[in-house]
Amino acid sequence: MNNSIDFYFDFISPYSYIAHKKIIKLNLREKFNYKAILLGGLHKLGEITAPAFNERKMKNMRNDCILISKKNNIPFKWNDKFPLNSLYLMRGFLLIDKSKKDKFVDLCFDAYWRDNIDISIKNNIKNILSKCNIEENLFENGIKEQKIKNELKDLTDKAFKLEVFGAPTFIVNNKLFWGQDRLEYALEEFNF
Repeated sequence: MNNSIDFYFDFISPYSYIAHKKIIKLNLREKFNYKAILLGGLHKLGEITAPAFNERKMKNMRNDCILISKKNNIPFKWNDKFPLNSLYLMRGFLLIDKSKKDKFVDLCFDAYWRDNIDISIKNNIKNILSKCNIEENLFENGIKEQKIKNELKDLTDKAFKLEVFGAPTFIVNNKLFWGQDRLEYALEEFNF
């Protein structure tokens, strides 16, 4: 039996945001091991066309996220800049000190999916870093390091090998649960 649930996420995923907010509402954050992946890279490995590139799926996804968020009292606004490239922020999650990760995740998700902020713009990233007390130059240089690039690629590749195909995905006791609506199933498997 595992002592945590692996939570595969990408800031670009509105469903990852919703799952993250549900985890916080349940006061269970410490039970989850947040695993950064690059969703676009995962889709490429699996030859999956993301909903963002299918007009009908995109319309349904937007409406679905609004409906789920409203039902769960989660502040949500579809981001006008969806989809954007989350590469630097996902690398940044891997780079920053563990003690700052929770706040970084909260601020990135909230900026993008609550406040409709383009988190790919340098000044907006700078604002998040400032609130987390993260040195901007260290962040900018660190996300360019080959070690960090390889780490995100390796995590995405490992997720693919575990048959993760979207975000959020939860893995507990070697069982995969895909989607924010499978959170309670993952918790049941965790025997919480």
